[in-house]
Amino acid sequence: MSVRQIAKLAGVSPATVSLALTNSPKLADATKRKVLAVARKHGYRRNGKVTELMSEVRLCRTPERQACFGVISFYDSPRPWENSLHLSRIYEGMTHRAETLGYRLEPMWMRQPGMTYRRFRGILDARGIEGLLCFGSPNFDEEFPAQFDRYAIVTQGLSIKTHLHRVVSHVYNDMWRALQRVHKLGYRHPGLVISRYEEARSAHAYFCVYLGWSQLVRGVPAAIPVLQTDGVEAGPLLAWINDYRPDVILFVHHYDWLPKFREILDKNRIRCPEDIGVLAISQSLEGTGFSGLQENQELIGAWTVELLVSRIMNRDFGIPEAPRVEMVERRWIEGKSLREQ
Repeated sequence: MSVRQIAKLAGVSPATVSLALTNSPKLADATKRKVLAVARKHGYRRNGKVTELMSEVRLCRTPERQACFGVISFYDSPRPWENSLHLSRIYEGMTHRAETLGYRLEPMWMRQPGMTYRRFRGILDARGIEGLLCFGSPNFDEEFPAQFDRYAIVTQGLSIKTHLHRVVSHVYNDMWRALQRVHKLGYRHPGLVISRYEEARSAHAYFCVYLGWSQLVRGVPAAIPVLQTDGVEAGPLLAWINDYRPDVILFVHHYDWLPKFREILDKNRIRCPEDIGVLAISQSLEGTGFSGLQENQELIGAWTVELLVSRIMNRDFGIPEAPRVEMVERRWIEGKSLREQ
């Protein structure tokens, strides 16, 4: 049973049959059901090799109209990655991978003054854009608009509450690796200092791993309470160190706070790693002197593009019932803030 035979039986064109078989949003639902009913009745099965070859053909197309992804976010600035080292590295990873696969990226501002979802959707359709790469939102409870369920969507991070295909840092593995590393070096009283912002962004994974690791590896509940902060202040930090005497600090904060943390240690003559070890987990550690885990933003960006290409090839549009989540482990940065005990 061929596509042409199905088209003849259903009373439609072969092109319509192809659109129905790939679940294209360009076709009315009633027409899709009609074509699929005929295909099922006559035992039609798609040829996987043909699908694979057609995917290669699509990747080789050169017209920009057929090779463009929209880059969107729910930030109040049109290009949030221009004001963030973290996001700029993700965008760079997206751009390089998209170019390799034959796509270009077009930044689009959803919250431009006067913009409505209806108008924005019209712009996407006019430009032939089927895929959207989302940079997330500063609001942890952001819902993705249902008006965009005709497009393939992939986001990065956890800030969008709606179930979407996404690429995130593997926080659970990263925190477990960090604790195992300091334990192997001989540290036995690790303390966790974490910003409330990072804790919320991780869906509380850092906190949970710290407590679980203490119970499973050391056999006792965490002996040192977690110090949660909004910034880095000398008073609370020094009081916590003096009260609980950790031999190593796992410092999980935005990279902007790393210099302040170093300054507090130096001013109070706390030598690192002689007096206390530090393992930092942040978006960027290069040049800080701290040992730790740095986010692999370039790979996050590349995988986000690859996942979106996969959704396009599989004609997987809309808000998914079972979203795919891909996790990227951080990279180890060797510094001078840890030593064997």
